[in-house]
Amino acid sequence: FDNNIDKDLKGMLACDSKLSAIRYKRYLDEVGLFESAIVMSPPDTREGHTEVDERKQPEIQTWWKENVGSQSEEDYTRNVIDRFENDPNLKLIIVVDKLLTGFDEPKNAVLYIDKPLKQHNLLQAIARVNRLHDQKKHGLLIDYRGILAELDTTLAKYDELAAENVGGYDPKDIAGLYSQMSTEYRELPALHKALWAIFDGVKNKSDIQQLRAVLMPRMVEEHGQMVDVNLKRRDDFYEALTKFAACLKVALQSVAFFEDTSFTEKDRATYKETLKQLTSLRQMVLQDTGEKVDFDQYAEQVKKLLDRHVAGVKVHESEGLYAVGKMGQKPDDNEPESWSEEKTRNETDLIRTRVTKMIDHEMQDDPYAKEAFSALLRKVIAEAESLFDHPLKQFMLFQEFEERVANRKLENIPTVFDGHRHAQAYYGVFLKTLAAIFNHKQTDEEKQRWIDLAFKIDTIVDKAVRENSLSRPDMERAVRKELLPLLFSTGQKAGFGVDKAQEIIEQVIQIMRAGPADTVRG
Repeated sequence: FDNNIDKDLKGMLACDSKLSAIRYKRYLDEVGLFESAIVMSPPDTREGHTEVDERKQPEIQTWWKENVGSQSEEDYTRNVIDRFENDPNLKLIIVVDKLLTGFDEPKNAVLYIDKPLKQHNLLQAIARVNRLHDQKKHGLLIDYRGILAELDTTLAKYDELAAENVGGYDPKDIAGLYSQMSTEYRELPALHKALWAIFDGVKNKSDIQQLRAVLMPRMVEEHGQMVDVNLKRRDDFYEALTKFAACLKVALQSVAFFEDTSFTEKDRATYKETLKQLTSLRQMVLQDTGEKVDFDQYAEQVKKLLDRHVAGVKVHESEGLYAVGKMGQKPDDNEPESWSEEKTRNETDLIRTRVTKMIDHEMQDDPYAKEAFSALLRKVIAEAESLFDHPLKQFMLFQEFEERVANRKLENIPTVFDGHRHAQAYYGVFLKTLAAIFNHKQTDEEKQRWIDLAFKIDTIVDKAVRENSLSRPDMERAVRKELLPLLFSTGQKAGFGVDKAQEIIEQVIQIMRAGPADTVRG
């Protein structure tokens, strides 16, 4: 139980007598791994399957006096159940003819059976661990009496039970109700093969960088949009690894797995090594992609599995050790010249993905920059493809482009806008809307007027945002009211009319909706 049952899940032990329950409890207390509690009737109640008069056994009476005392049986039992449901410290309850029917606790994940159970009572007992819970893929039945050999016979009689309306059963309810752990772990070879099939094209499967390359985001233009062609492969990898880990967990809990001669020690070591290697790869890829995949439950279960069963496995790598805590990050020495070709290509793909996301998601507040950098990205990709045999040059090309994107450095944007993102965006509106004017060579004085106008608009928007922060309609009305006469006057001098002025205003409003204006500095 301590080795294999996940955090926050619990268990139940059903035994055949009060004396057995007390001795189980005493033993568990001596071992001291976790807290347990007993639920049973008082010692003056005869057990239905024993000839022993427990009123004559001082051991049982002494336990009851010391642990239940003057409480009623109902109060004592209610308190234990309440703690079992709500207290994380109480991990297991030991029951004697109690709680095997009508007691539903979803966290109850395992039932240890040390008493005779047949037909209806056996089915009811199974149901104790069959309630759904987020951390529980299945319930476990651990049989000390050989009674589960009768389970198939019991289930076959379901039609009779249904006909008699015993408990309101329906034969369809039991389809797939249970399976032997041995049938579960025999799925391991197929799951292992399916997991590695994702990396079929990899020549050296011990090279973490080659494996990483298969799952790295790979941005390709399709129908005018940049898409990640490896997204489905990553999803398939996450799903296959989860299934493999869950099956291996069941296998390592089963004595039969270690006694089954169809599995060698080498097979078992290979499965453990695969889990450790590909779990590390999964952590690396999640850092690479920045994906928000909900694997908290998976991570908790696999961590315990790795800690308990896989800790001693060594993963062989062709390029030495890789620090798990630094996965997806640039090395401390930051010397791409020393990287392997595979790692260099991976880091290049990583930059390419980051840049694409920056352009697509972080430039909503600057339509001109988004459009300009999207066009430049296509050129950089084409140039990089022509340098396929020179991965380091590809990396340097994308690294330089990423820096330009991060700083929004465009050739036709004056450097005076550095640090004034929204003012720069308004200047970009002029470049898009008044292309005919800007395509002609301008004097320094004319350029300065447009720069001043962009900062003026930034000031107007900033003032409207601060004064009308609780009402977006009022904020936008204030901007329109200020900008219309300003742009009408500018248009008369520059040669554009009211239509262009209105177009500029609407684009300014869209930029304002994407984020608050920068406060003008300096």
